[in-house]
Amino acid sequence: MASCVEELHFSHIHIPVTIDQMIPVLPAGPIPAVHGSRLYLSNLDNMIGARVFTPTVYFYKSNYMSSNRKPVTKTLCDALSRVLVPYYPLSGRLREASNGKLEVFFGQEQGALMVEAHSDMGLAELGDLAVPNPTWAPLNYRFPNEEPYKVLDMPLIIAQVTLFACGGFSLGLRLCHCICDGIGAMQFLAAWAATAKTGTLVTNPEPCWDREFFRPRNPPTIKYRHPEFMRIEEGSSLTMSLWKSKPVQKCYKVSQQFQAQLKSLAQPNDMLGCSTFDAMAAHVWRSWVKALDVKPVDYELRLTFSVNARPKLKNPPLKQGFYGNVVCVACGTSPVNNLIKGSLSETSRLVREARLSISEEYVRSTVDYMEIDRPSRLEFGGKLSITQWTRFSLYESADFGWGRPSYAGPIDLTPTPQVCVFLPDGNAECSGAT
Repeated sequence: MASCVEELHFSHIHIPVTIDQMIPVLPAGPIPAVHGSRLYLSNLDNMIGARVFTPTVYFYKSNYMSSNRKPVTKTLCDALSRVLVPYYPLSGRLREASNGKLEVFFGQEQGALMVEAHSDMGLAELGDLAVPNPTWAPLNYRFPNEEPYKVLDMPLIIAQVTLFACGGFSLGLRLCHCICDGIGAMQFLAAWAATAKTGTLVTNPEPCWDREFFRPRNPPTIKYRHPEFMRIEEGSSLTMSLWKSKPVQKCYKVSQQFQAQLKSLAQPNDMLGCSTFDAMAAHVWRSWVKALDVKPVDYELRLTFSVNARPKLKNPPLKQGFYGNVVCVACGTSPVNNLIKGSLSETSRLVREARLSISEEYVRSTVDYMEIDRPSRLEFGGKLSITQWTRFSLYESADFGWGRPSYAGPIDLTPTPQVCVFLPDGNAECSGAT
């Protein structure tokens, strides 16, 4: 099985990038918001973990100098301007209301931001474009002296087109997580790309705002413990081990064969079975704990991961085209000793139980929990978090008319050593790998 797991290496390079122009992009037509308008954001949009920009980058080897193609930046700006009419909330700004919650506000500062840049390098000099690389950071625009986690009074879409000397280019995109989750972001990206490709506005499905769907109950009713949000003082060697070991980012290509074999080994001794995600998450969690030699062995560790709750909502169902945050954080717990000495199947059962615990009532309980006790900081004590991107249509959604990108995804997976990301493989023949 070991031969089915390949470590991928990225180059440590310096990318010289020159910013050529900054282009505010406004909606191309009237929108149902005037100066001073406000839009409600749900408690799921207000989660502390959503108060970030999600940076991604897309590489295209097509020649932007070709005579039969419009300039890349103009094509993207024109399409974005059209798409911002139905997706008009993305042209607003975030601010804090009197109760401390975020809301979308429409004031004097409006619109998305498009940045055009160029580099004297060629795409071939960037190394393996299949591996997320922290040194690609200059391809995602950040304001000078921008504070970490700043989302207030910022453009909610920040895009950077970087034209390379070889004729290829990249699109670096920073999208505010408070406005949409991964599935919502893919819906927006697909509309933008289809509009650029056809030259006319394409929205399928029609975007739906409707954040009031997730208003808390009156009175709020919390029916679960919600360990995913609980603050736990670090009582193990985990934090110190991470600090001393100074972890580095690693990326592995995992074959479909390995995943299938792992799933077979991870099946719990019951009739319910487990998913590929359950098996992979269990394997990573156990391996991570063993590598860090966490003490004491009776210490309770947590594994958290996001679950798309859309299929759970039936009374009433969520409207088609809703692009807000509809994720709940699942949480599995286990003593260190059970992870080290227990079987893979026992751990996969814990992951499965956490995943299946996300029900419609759990979603409503989460909304109500945050209404009463909204966490104000991210908690990492005794915890590993896994983020799954394998079901996002990153490559399929990003054809703006220049074909599928040669790479689509994040650039840097190192904001914390306690996060593991499962990514899709851009090669269609190996699309099942994570």
